[in-house]
Amino acid sequence: MSDDDRAIGADRPAGEPVHALGTASDGGTPYAECVLCREPTEYPESHKGITLCPVCEWQEAQRTACSG
Repeated sequence: MSDDDRAIGADRPAGEPVHALGTASDGGTPYAECVLCREPTEYPESHKGITLCPVCEWQEAQRTACSG
């Protein structure tokens, strides 16, 4: 099995949560907080402008989409 075929977090102990985004505590790049729900975003802390997590970005896109 190649590294590409392994599931995310497959090498972690059972019961340990999988963190897809890096944080300052695990040595990765610190990510900015979502301005709506304060969850980590996909953007670094140095990103300028409004930062939204993927869920809030999707919800905002749904609100602003043309309804027809």
